[in-house]
Amino acid sequence: MFIDEAEIYVKGGDGGAGCVSFRREKYVPRGGPDGGDGGDGGSVYIEADGNLNTLMDLVGHHHWRAEAGQAGRGKNMTGRTGRDQIIRVPPGTLIYDKNSSLLLKDLVEPGQQVCVSRGGRRGRGNKAFATASEQAPRRADPGEPGEERHLRLELKLIAEVGLVGMPNAGKSTLLSHVSSARPKVAAYPFTTRHPVLGIVELSGHRRLVVADIPGLIEGAHEGVGLGDEFLRHIERTRVLIHLLDILPPVGNPAEHYRLIRTELEKYSEELAAKREIIVANKMDLTDAELACERLKDELGDGEILTISAVTGQGLDELMERAYELVQQQRLLEKETYNTTNKTKPEV
Repeated sequence: MFIDEAEIYVKGGDGGAGCVSFRREKYVPRGGPDGGDGGDGGSVYIEADGNLNTLMDLVGHHHWRAEAGQAGRGKNMTGRTGRDQIIRVPPGTLIYDKNSSLLLKDLVEPGQQVCVSRGGRRGRGNKAFATASEQAPRRADPGEPGEERHLRLELKLIAEVGLVGMPNAGKSTLLSHVSSARPKVAAYPFTTRHPVLGIVELSGHRRLVVADIPGLIEGAHEGVGLGDEFLRHIERTRVLIHLLDILPPVGNPAEHYRLIRTELEKYSEELAAKREIIVANKMDLTDAELACERLKDELGDGEILTISAVTGQGLDELMERAYELVQQQRLLEKETYNTTNKTKPEV
């Protein structure tokens, strides 16, 4: 099951109480205070785990608590520190404070970690309160409570290329032919019910991570169909492959292209502004060449690649073109980053 949203409650462990104690030794009738400090409470961390690709592990487990610190003891013995609690999530998980809607952290790289709830500080034992004027204090700190929070987790898959298009345009078939991913493929709409990631291996030890999302239909940005629920999974991509059924049973590919573009723009201007490869699929069908010519006439002079996801025609050229655009976008992002940093005023 693919789960990309979850709400959880987290609480750091309470700090252990300090101890009130006095030395009890033979021939020492009035021993001084020797109450030890308590232990610090454990903290709650969220860590990105590269072996996970869904928030399924959080289903049914909504409360996460770290261990409390142990109380101090006599003979200046400090209580044990509470164990930390680590919650593992897929890379690409955004962590929000549920009450304020504040983004706390975006865990992009595997191994990244963030503390979402700190444990309480230890309480001091009575030895810490001893002074020249108060040599036998009978007080100790109780220890501070751990932080508690309600969090909302949202997963955005990390891919370089995103596949968009109408239902049954052939996105799942394409992904299954260029990668080891095995999305469901069938001759009816919405066979893809959740996003699927695939890794495309190219020559020269190059690779692309491609994301396939459920097909979009008119009104997707308002919740019609399945598309709007998963569009966020291609917000991180650098390039979009817009797949068109060259001979759709209803309408024509130019209408479908404009419809999907409209939905992308209404959902997010940033998403609609991403670099795009327009691809005419199912070129193995009769009259596909004629339909492709009509499509080029209606859309203008833009580049349109032709493929057949079933037979494999044109897939190598498409993946090479996608890799080329991804590399160009990476370079552009790097130049923009360097330029921005150079123009920042020195503090």
